[in-house]
Amino acid sequence: MGNLGSLGAFKYSKFIFSQLELFLANFDLHVNLTKNFPQFMYILPVGISFYTFQSMSYTIDIYKRDLVPTKNIFKFFAYLSMFPQLVAGPIVRAKTLLPQLDRLKRSNEIERWHGLKLIAFGFFKKMFIADNLAPLVNSGFSDVNSTSSTIYWWLIMVAFAFQIYCDFSGYTDIARGIAKWMGFHFKMNFNHPYRATSIRNFWQRWHISLSTWFKDYVYIPLGGSKNGKLRSDGNMWITMVVSGFWHGAAWNFIIWGCLHALFLSIERLTKWPRLFASTQLKGLATFIVMIQVLVAWVFFRAQNLTDAFVITKNMLVVNFNTKFPISADIRNGFYYVLIALIIEYVLYNIKLKRLVPNPKNRKVLDIILIATMVAVTIFLRGKGHEFIYFQF
Repeated sequence: MGNLGSLGAFKYSKFIFSQLELFLANFDLHVNLTKNFPQFMYILPVGISFYTFQSMSYTIDIYKRDLVPTKNIFKFFAYLSMFPQLVAGPIVRAKTLLPQLDRLKRSNEIERWHGLKLIAFGFFKKMFIADNLAPLVNSGFSDVNSTSSTIYWWLIMVAFAFQIYCDFSGYTDIARGIAKWMGFHFKMNFNHPYRATSIRNFWQRWHISLSTWFKDYVYIPLGGSKNGKLRSDGNMWITMVVSGFWHGAAWNFIIWGCLHALFLSIERLTKWPRLFASTQLKGLATFIVMIQVLVAWVFFRAQNLTDAFVITKNMLVVNFNTKFPISADIRNGFYYVLIALIIEYVLYNIKLKRLVPNPKNRKVLDIILIATMVAVTIFLRGKGHEFIYFQF
């Protein structure tokens, strides 16, 4: 009986493989036939991943009994299609927004004022900083073999870091500002991420709505940190790889996620951020984290792995060659990176009430800042570029 069973299993597996070969042959034929399909059939709705995540969180929360399903279909679709943040976030949880839809709430003067500030800052960051940095970044990545200068490529990556930050946080600032005008409240999505003192802290500050989504719906369901350090590390790696895959089905995004997982693992193993916990050394910790983030950004922005490895090599193998193409884009790039750094410093210290502790003076400063930003956005804006996160 054992031999007959083995023979039967052999014949069955042979049959399965033959059918698989036939399927693959037919699949190739099918792929060839689909070349005649019109192009519009391959177009996906803009921002599909964001409202997919929102609907998934709604369903999962109901399944876990963390949320009572709404009986009003109009409220559900209002939650799912809330237009300010529809195409690029922040990802709003049903438990946060649905209660706000229970009643018609008109915005008050304070909410409209804060909404105006957010919208002005958002347009300024997007149209003045991000759009003016785009030519420098695009020129660098369009020809990765133009120079092997270490200085040049670190400049390019710093420029991209602030481009994507100002582009994405600019969008979410505008979305949050419009929501305040409508009487709704969306949680903060960026909290000065480049001031992070560890990679863990970076993810507590960068795209907060997405990082908490992956934590709540991927990391914790896998077991989180409950089953020992090794299992916890494995869960974290899976979460970061899934995060990379969410950004795009390409190896460069997977490696980007793996690099962040590697940096997080090193932090957990060595606990090095604790060595820089004192006020005097926090700046050094921020510098180290920024280096790690910039190296990872290479794989996020590069068009393919070959380009990514070339750029990474040029950044890490020191070459003080200053013979690189000095175009107007590069010269202006220096200025816009400097402006971005100054604005980040000013906004951070205003938030902490260090620069202007008096509330009345802060109101005057806000008026001056908004007026200045509106004027600069109108007259010194860069050439228009679509929001980077429209592609995700």
